Parts: sequence; structure tokens; C-alpha cells
Amino acid sequence: MAIVVLVGTLDTKGLEYGWLRERLENRGVDVLVVDTGVIGTPLIPADVPRAEVARAAGVDLDELRSDGDRGAAVTAMARGAAEVVRRLHAEGRLHGVLALGGSGGTSIATRAMRALPLGVPKVMVSSMASGDVAPYVGSADITLMYSVVDIAGVNRVSAPILANAVDAVAGMARGFAAAAAPEVRDDRPLVAASMAGVTTPGVDAARARLTELGYEVLVFHASGAGGRTLESLAEQRLFAGVLDLTLCELADDLCGGILTAGPDRLLAAGRAGIPQVVSPGALDMVKFGPLDTVPERVLDRDVRVHNPSISVVRTTAEECAELGARVAVKLRSATGPTAVCLPLRGLSTLGAPGGPYHDPVLDEVVFDAVRDGLRGSPVDVVEFDTHLNDPSFGRAAAELLHRLIQENRPIQKSS
Repeated sequence: MAIVVLVGTLDTKGLEYGWLRERLENRGVDVLVVDTGVIGTPLIPADVPRAEVARAAGVDLDELRSDGDRGAAVTAMARGAAEVVRRLHAEGRLHGVLALGGSGGTSIATRAMRALPLGVPKVMVSSMASGDVAPYVGSADITLMYSVVDIAGVNRVSAPILANAVDAVAGMARGFAAAAAPEVRDDRPLVAASMAGVTTPGVDAARARLTELGYEVLVFHASGAGGRTLESLAEQRLFAGVLDLTLCELADDLCGGILTAGPDRLLAAGRAGIPQVVSPGALDMVKFGPLDTVPERVLDRDVRVHNPSISVVRTTAEECAELGARVAVKLRSATGPTAVCLPLRGLSTLGAPGGPYHDPVLDEVVFDAVRDGLRGSPVDVVEFDTHLNDPSFGRAAAELLHRLIQENRPIQKSS
């Protein structure tokens, strides 16, 4: 039978967790309750009591109480909850996780969820789900549901939302428990590719060619979270190669855009020694929010509405020079085979000939900075007299990555 683990503070949310447990059991799944509270008295019994959670974090519950430091207590119980759910999963006693909470409860429960492998069902009902959820989700496959009202009792608004969460995790857990190997079996080597709407045609052509060459291609949206996830998985050496043709997250990081992946973007594959082919795709723009939120400091540039939620702004010569230099610095530190492909006729759909951001002079600033920064390094720089979204460019980049992967394979010694 499927087992759903509930992770929560039973002193403040015990009645709500009791409601979840009863409804889950009525849906035909077993339930284990993990108590992450510290101060008050648990309102319902727990299968894994708070003292055990604290011990899993390497701390004493009584000391946490006496210290009176809420931040330290939340951090410790989050660490302990992660250890508990990891153990339950290893023991085959976890087929899904459900939690609810405000900022503290969400922080604790999602830390535990992030400790679980991809594919394990994870549902978080949170009053924080309508804001910036990146700290909670990270690179995990967490399903967030906005609670609309605070988690304070079960009422006419919260009841249907919590019921939907119960039905969702119960169905997910039953499916997960029934599958001996829920993942699709596929022995093809994995390749990561970065993509945004403005680089889709070129990346699609590369993806099609890599598929023909025998790879399974995982595409990551260059949305900040996508880039962080790519970096995280590359750090784990999950990929045979990385095709990084979309670097707009670097522009957002430099210029204060909203879709930054942080300063470590474009480092993990190189550190892991993974073959990579990189192009400065989409470095001709910075992404901001809706038009009425674009900072005044950039309103004198060519501002375009990408969609109702995203506005884009053309990068300046100074920014292009710095971005090209940053790409070069990051790639010079790579320990695996690395090549850079420069599409000399444009870096995006907006920057292709005829597009509003087509500016060969500004693009050349990027290219010169990349060339100068990589001069004397082992990184190959390959130039193409086409724009990034020309299918021939995507295919050529794919074939170059295939060659680097093949050349990087260890020689099999005959017995």
C-alpha cells in the first residue's frame, strides 16, 4: 500500500494535520506523521516524534527549547526532517510527501522534500506560494499550492484546497508505489541543453541532431531556476555533455534582470570535466518583469514586451564587453573538453537580421571579448557566418559536442 508522509509542526498545525491524515486514510493510503515542532504541545500523536527529528539533526530538543532561538530551531528541525524522510524513502516507507505551512513550516518541509530523489511525489500547500518560491523549490520537483488563506484551521476556503492536495498526493503516491521503476528506462547518454523562447529554433535543431546521434536531450529553460537546475545536475555528473547555447541568465545576473541563475552559472560542467559546447545565445538582452515594472534607468533603451510577464531590454556595449569577458573567464577554468560557437549574424530571434536587436557592432563586442579572454587557452573558438537560430548552426553545434564526447570517452582495454 502507498505511504504518504506528513511533515509539519504539530503544536501549531496539529488539527490541520489530523484532518489531512484522516482524509488520506479515507483515500486508501497509509500515513506516517513527522513532527517538526519545538515549543508547544503536539495536538495529535506523531509516528516520528520531534525529539527523534532533533536527534537526526544532531541536536537535543530540550536545548533547542531552552535557547529560545526560533531561527536556529527551524534550521535544525529542517535538517533533521530531511534526514528522516531520506531514511524513510530508503526503507521503502515513503511514496509521497505532503505538508502545509507558512514561512517557517514551508522552509522546514521543503528542505525535507529537496532531500528526496527526483520523481518522488512532493506536495506543499503554503501561504508563501504566491511569492518568490525559489528558496523553497531550489532544483527539486516540488508541487506548490497556494493556500489563499493562512493555515489556521480548516474552513470553507481552505477545506477544498487541502482536499485537492490530499487527492493529488494520494494519486501520485499510489502510482509511485505501483511502479517498480517509475522512471522511463533509457540507456542513451544524457545531454543537457539550455533554451529560451528567443533561442528555440536553434536549440530545437541541435536537439533533433543529438537525438539522431543517439542521445537523450534534457532541455532546461533559461529562467533562472532552469539554469540553477542544469548546474546542480551537471555538478552531480549526470550528463555526458552540455550544450549551453542560451546564456541570458548571465545578462540578468550582470544587469539586475529578474531571471538570474546566480554567479555560478556556466561553471559546473567545466568543474566536473564534462564536455561542453557553449554559445553566447541571448546575451543581446536583459529580462525584466511587466512593462510597468521596468527600472527607470533602462527606459531610454529599446524595451520590448516579450509577453505580459516579461519585458526585454537590449544590452549596451559596456555590458556586452563584460558578458563576453565573464564567459571567457568561466570557460578558461573548465577541466573537460570545451568549445565556443560564435554565430556572427545574431544571438537570438530578436537579434537575427531584420530583428529589432540586430546590431552586428554590439554582437562583435561580445565576440571580441570571448576571443580575447580565451586566447592561449585550450578552449576551441569556432565561428559561423549565420545567426544562432539557423538550423545549420544548431546541427553544427550538436555535431561538435558529439565529437567532444566521443574523444573524451575512456579507452576500453581488452581483457
